[in-house]
Amino acid sequence: MTSTPLIEARGLSKTFWVHRKDAGLWGSVRSLVARRKDAKEAVRDVSFRVDEGELVGLVGANGAGKTTVLKMLAGIVHPTGGDVRVLGKIPWHRDDGLRSRMSLVMGQKQQLWWDLPAADGFLLLKEIYRVPEARYRETLGHLVELLQVEEELGVQLRRLSLGERMKMELIAALLHSPRVVYLDEPTLGLDLGAQRAIREFVLDYRRRFQPAMVVTSHYMEDIERLCERILILRQGQLVYDGPRRDVVERFARSKILTAHVRHPPGDGASVSLSQLGEVRVDGDTVRLEVPRERVTSAAAALMEICDVVDLSIEEEPLGHIIERLQRARRGEAGGDSGDGGGP
Repeated sequence: MTSTPLIEARGLSKTFWVHRKDAGLWGSVRSLVARRKDAKEAVRDVSFRVDEGELVGLVGANGAGKTTVLKMLAGIVHPTGGDVRVLGKIPWHRDDGLRSRMSLVMGQKQQLWWDLPAADGFLLLKEIYRVPEARYRETLGHLVELLQVEEELGVQLRRLSLGERMKMELIAALLHSPRVVYLDEPTLGLDLGAQRAIREFVLDYRRRFQPAMVVTSHYMEDIERLCERILILRQGQLVYDGPRRDVVERFARSKILTAHVRHPPGDGASVSLSQLGEVRVDGDTVRLEVPRERVTSAAAALMEICDVVDLSIEEEPLGHIIERLQRARRGEAGGDSGDGGGP
């Protein structure tokens, strides 16, 4: 790459000190005399860059360090070690020029005012960010149209559904047309329809404005639909940085055979199927998970054992692969290791 990244992290680390005490009254008394502290390394030596127009997925288990990384990129948390540059500036220096060009959306937090209609909240943000009137009206109209929330603009935020509130939060975060956008669990707790609307909106915003975007989510469908490149964190360390499709090609161990059969398999057929791989039968649907190198022979055996009407072969779900990478020790799960490569 030769372009200047909008986001660049080098050796980013963060250690928190956690105070501990024993349960009960005496535990409280002892903690007053000799307070015990443990060091927790939330993030360790994480390096990556995000260029203009990139939408990068940051994934990992609970406690892997995803939100801590985003907060350091946004300047909310100071790192213990390493360096970050966002639009060429250090985010925790709180430079007004930088803060007016980036935005952080957290699915569990809100920036709009609970008892005010969203329209009033947007006017306040217009003044805070000093958005010119013409640009404000143009941007607001475009975002409202994309998310189809015109009728909800005059309703108190606390009277909106969770999905409608999340849409308003996205509008609030993007009113000032930021060049860098962080989305932390943007579809958390939403129903399927609202999740789909948020994803489509994020993709459309990226196409139109080409910001650098980093998104975290526990919903693998978010990552699969939004992100071509992903970063995988495990226990605070970056164990993979690369194209999403390569995760399957490099680390998948199995494929899924799904057969619709004319008659559910009997006990004898189920035993034969179980010898091919992990099998699950649901009425007239047989699902068989087999090692990748045995797909052809397993498909042929499945056709012989069952009266198959239709057969499909799919890759192991991305979520399963990522979970395995998170559980594995360094050097396992495919044998790859090294910078930005395997675990």
